[in-house]
Amino acid sequence: MLKAMEVHFNSELQAKLDELSSETGRPPGDLIEDAVAVYFDELAQTRTMLNNRYDDLKSGRVQPIDGEEAFARLKETTDAQRNHPA
Repeated sequence: MLKAMEVHFNSELQAKLDELSSETGRPPGDLIEDAVAVYFDELAQTRTMLNNRYDDLKSGRVQPIDGEEAFARLKETTDAQRNHPA
């Protein structure tokens, strides 16, 4: 059984929805349904990824690194990319 839901948006978001609906010829409800479906799919993928990474840490397959070390590695990589001509 399909349940109807009433959703309220601020005027800016409503204007964007109306514009996209006009451009695509699709009803606003269809656009919202698609957006929510994609959101839930991405949320499920993120939860799976985080669960897998937690399992890797818990089992010892990977070792955690200190936050300062992680930041230093990231900075080093970014600096190297900036200084290397494309």
